[in-house]
Amino acid sequence: MGVKVILERADRIVQCAEVPSADILAPHVRIYVINLDRSPERWERLRGQATQYGLSVTRIPAIDGSTIPESDRVDFQQRQFVYHNGRKLLAGEYGCYRSHLLALEQFVASGDKMAIIMEDDVELSHRLIPRALAAMDSVCGARLVKLVNHRLVGFKPLCETAEKDIVGRCMHGPQGSAACYIVNRKAAKKLLVSLKPMLLPYDVALERGWSTGVETFTTLENVADFSPFRADTTIGKRVHYRAAKRHFLLRVTAHWFRTCDQLRRWAYTVKAKPQSFVESAER
Repeated sequence: MGVKVILERADRIVQCAEVPSADILAPHVRIYVINLDRSPERWERLRGQATQYGLSVTRIPAIDGSTIPESDRVDFQQRQFVYHNGRKLLAGEYGCYRSHLLALEQFVASGDKMAIIMEDDVELSHRLIPRALAAMDSVCGARLVKLVNHRLVGFKPLCETAEKDIVGRCMHGPQGSAACYIVNRKAAKKLLVSLKPMLLPYDVALERGWSTGVETFTTLENVADFSPFRADTTIGKRVHYRAAKRHFLLRVTAHWFRTCDQLRRWAYTVKAKPQSFVESAER
């Protein structure tokens, strides 16, 4: 029995170490692209890339927050948002939040085991799916791996994937961006419950694994690149964020929340134990 277990373990490690082609892996995960109706050129660019690389992409018609009156916003309370952020919500932020939840809902309804959810200012590539799946295989639990970030401060590496990407967590945050991530079905179901009501911008809320109950990780290097459309944000520019801020003294509650949240982030990262490739492969 001991010899049999050793052989089976060795076989699993060899299988994980092999790098399957994108053609083999592509059917196992679908890519959901969030795209506004008023941005057809972004969708056409991504659809062309999907055809080029033989990827299956599903368009999620994004919710345009500017067309929804404040009184019609669901799962949202302005006072609670201001308490946590020290400013008012931008219409684009509301649309972004609801659009990502819509993508999660469609993924769960599909019955698929895993999905990549991305915004339309990210580029597709032939290595996106293999690298994303390898990242998911390297960790365990109801999990989510962020594949794109704007900043990584105090990164703690936990394991190396079969694709040689480093997966870990960050001591400091927020890391910024929910532009591209891979999530499994169980985690998506948890997110659909834990992310309501909306208290924070979606990119901030998504990475708070200590709050959502989803084991959340990130790759050290971006697995996907941003497209030229990145500079033309549809959510809000810096001038819009500044205009929405309250006076410094009226943002005390937000500062207190961020301080407490930072302590929770530290604890969440510190308690994560580094894993060797062999250990992660055995899952």
